[in-house]
Amino acid sequence: MASTTKDSKLIFAPAGTNTSPQADQYTKNSLSRTQLHPTSPFTQFHTWFTHARDTARVHQPETVCLSTCSLPTGAVSSRYVYLKELDPRGFVIYSNWGTSRKAKDVRSNPRASLAFWWHEVERQVRVEGTVERLTERESQAYYDLRARGSRIGAWASEQSAVLREEEGGREVLERRVRDVEKRFEGVEEIPVPEFWGGLRVVPEMVEFWQGRESRLHDRFRYLRDEGVEGGWRIERLSP
Repeated sequence: MASTTKDSKLIFAPAGTNTSPQADQYTKNSLSRTQLHPTSPFTQFHTWFTHARDTARVHQPETVCLSTCSLPTGAVSSRYVYLKELDPRGFVIYSNWGTSRKAKDVRSNPRASLAFWWHEVERQVRVEGTVERLTERESQAYYDLRARGSRIGAWASEQSAVLREEEGGREVLERRVRDVEKRFEGVEEIPVPEFWGGLRVVPEMVEFWQGRESRLHDRFRYLRDEGVEGGWRIERLSP
């Protein structure tokens, strides 16, 4: 195996804005068991999310990394999306479920994970669980709130399909947009496409992570356990 020297690496020990090769220290907060909601990760998430959005002014705290895995290959894919709903069953995002990579993944393996990172408060939240599609009625309720251009775009884009340059590249997409605009000209209540809508991640595990100094972070996870009060068991994890 060929050896690799420090000088040959394109990136080595990046440290944010510091000139030191040592990583930034997290010192803003700590997290103890008594600070967590005793029975509900949903309530705890809502508390943290509200604080991030309204008090800490975290930029777009709804931004979340959604990871899915295709079977039988086990290939994992990730992308950033927006959390659009939190309800008593789980975390809801919206996307194309016809042609996208994540659509193909969840058809073979109906599981997913979410990861939120809120730099301003040095916190992470991780979610793992099964997935389920929202009903057309539920998806329509959110779809109606989108900008008209985004509703048109949902119809026009075969998400993740290749736009071949020899066939026009982006012009192919823009032509589809014009066709959809013509189709719905004068129509304000555009129906949600059958291939587009909400996906709910129904959690089996939710972890709350608070950055601490020297990488000795505070980590607690809620595990679904019908044998305990509230249906969730809370455990502290080693950093």
